[in-house]
Amino acid sequence: MININLQICRFGQYSGNSPMEFSRRELTNEQLVDFYRAILLPRMIEEKMLVLLRQGKISKWFSGIGQEAISVGTTLALDNDEWVMPLHRNLGVFTTRKMPLTKLFKQWQGDKDGYSKGRERSFHFGNKEHHICGMISHLGPQLAIADGVALAHKLKQEKKVSVAFTGDGGTSEGDFHEALNTAAVWDLPVIFIIENNGYGLSTPTNEQYRCQSLIEKAVGYGIEGVQIDGNNLLTVYDTIKGVREYCTEHQKPYLIECMTFRMRGHEEASGVKYVPKNLFEEWEKKDPIKNYESWLVNENVLTAQEIVSIRGEIKHQIDEEIRKGLITAPIVPDTNEELNDVYASYKPSPEILFDNSNGQTPYGSTSEKKFINAISDALELSLEHHPNLVLMGQDIAEYGGAFKVTEGFVEKFGKERIRNTPLCESAIVGTSLGLSLKGYKSMMEMQFADFVTVGFNQIVNNLAKIHYRWGQNADVVIRMPTGGGVGAGPFHSQSNEAWFVHTPGLKVVYPSTPADAKGLLIAAINDPNPVLFFEHKGLYRSISETVPDAYYEIEIGKAKHVCKGEDFSIVTYGAGVHWAQEYAKKHPNLSVDILDLRTLLPLDYDAIREAVGRTGRVLILHEDTLTGGIGGEISAWINEHCFHLLDAPVMRCASLDTPIPFNLELEKNFMAYSRLEETVGKLIQY
Repeated sequence: MININLQICRFGQYSGNSPMEFSRRELTNEQLVDFYRAILLPRMIEEKMLVLLRQGKISKWFSGIGQEAISVGTTLALDNDEWVMPLHRNLGVFTTRKMPLTKLFKQWQGDKDGYSKGRERSFHFGNKEHHICGMISHLGPQLAIADGVALAHKLKQEKKVSVAFTGDGGTSEGDFHEALNTAAVWDLPVIFIIENNGYGLSTPTNEQYRCQSLIEKAVGYGIEGVQIDGNNLLTVYDTIKGVREYCTEHQKPYLIECMTFRMRGHEEASGVKYVPKNLFEEWEKKDPIKNYESWLVNENVLTAQEIVSIRGEIKHQIDEEIRKGLITAPIVPDTNEELNDVYASYKPSPEILFDNSNGQTPYGSTSEKKFINAISDALELSLEHHPNLVLMGQDIAEYGGAFKVTEGFVEKFGKERIRNTPLCESAIVGTSLGLSLKGYKSMMEMQFADFVTVGFNQIVNNLAKIHYRWGQNADVVIRMPTGGGVGAGPFHSQSNEAWFVHTPGLKVVYPSTPADAKGLLIAAINDPNPVLFFEHKGLYRSISETVPDAYYEIEIGKAKHVCKGEDFSIVTYGAGVHWAQEYAKKHPNLSVDILDLRTLLPLDYDAIREAVGRTGRVLILHEDTLTGGIGGEISAWINEHCFHLLDAPVMRCASLDTPIPFNLELEKNFMAYSRLEETVGKLIQY
């Protein structure tokens, strides 16, 4: 057994066979009774919910019966403005934070007056007023959000912690490793709590891990850890109190493993046949409420009659709150409301909005800039404009990033705001979301867009959906160096923008020129919604133009009419804009109309319609592969909405449906531009 130096812990290793002993320390009788009410309330709510489940008044329930001491003891030990990231079995977090039961019940029914307007289930919701961040079903991503909140505390020099819960099964996920490693490397004041109840659904712990206890994992990250009796309310409370003091004083994370047991199934439908009967008998003797209740009586803190009275009072409270909760009207869907709630509202400031969508010349003083310099300029100006903006990414500090976009930034803005990250994309996306909870803006550089796959879940399920789910915005920009033509092969050259265009809640931006790149990146940082900002690597140093020196925005969602033509229209973006311009230059006999989309989500459908109307012939050009590329969506929209304007079928020119190869000749053959002549020929000859 590894011996961990528990600098602040008063308990050491938990022995499951020892009797439950309570130590009141400095707690008054009044506090002990308040604690009793706090732990009894979620138990009695749950017992009522199980009755309502059988009556069909709620559809699903994940029971925390037997585990209440962890949620309640933890929440009692925290300040009310410290964020908690709970999971399924943490009803005690919500009740201890005094969330109204009437509204909670409406949430569990899927009612419009719940916390998520009927859009989410059970505990998949959060609430900023009560500093609770709701879970997603993937569980592990909660941990990194706590990193982000803790980082905000650290940047503000607040003596606060954040707390994230996970189960024994969740410790097998990569998100567990990434979150703990990031917290350790950055010395973040965050408490990670493992509720070890012996099973991940039906999978016992002996099939989850081989270490003797999960706190042994703390050693690998260079942090402290302790295993405690998770059924002892006062042990949990006292441990969290002590650990919180340690984390705030030393600015370090801590891992706590709470040994417990759930007395019901994973959720009610799963049953408990997979659990040996003797375990229920053993853990029934360790019931957190019965044991605490008996101790209070033995210590003359409460009498048996007072306990009956308290239980009756709580039962009446629950019945009354649920009676009010049952008074509800059926949801009448409002499509406009549904669509409007996907994004946090944002209106660009008119004084910095620059509209060059129809070839307007730049205003004010200008400089000749390469694409990459325009990106750097946008970031530098944004850092000056937003003191709450934090940049994160692999090698972006002293090294300046893989492409030197942030070179010199760390000297000007410091390492607190220009942060090198471990190689853990998922955790850094989650950290970005956690920063949003505390009012920070963040920009994460994905070193290559290809690497986004290991952060995919956080982006499409956490960032994208959180505003629709419970009104919390994700003020996050993820820069995505993308594209081929540089002989970098299958894992450094992919075009993967279409993956995210399919995800409501994200905004997807893909500029083609330096002036657009600067204005759109500033707009992305100003926008309170999550923006994926694609930058074609092949354009970084190959193109330059006159760019305004000022701090300006180009409106997200507005396409640019690059040049007017009469024979056919090319609708494109990114490097495709330059391919289209090169084609037009080589074929002066053809009048080519070019539309640069610039934003892929949301699309500028008005501009697309106008492009169709100008020529009646449309070619959609993109570097992404043909199947599933955004060209298919645009083509379908044109056929559905602009069919009467067409003189020929909409045609698509895209890259081959293969991974992008390394060899330059193979890569040229792969790329869409190698088939542009052929595709245009088919279009104009139709």
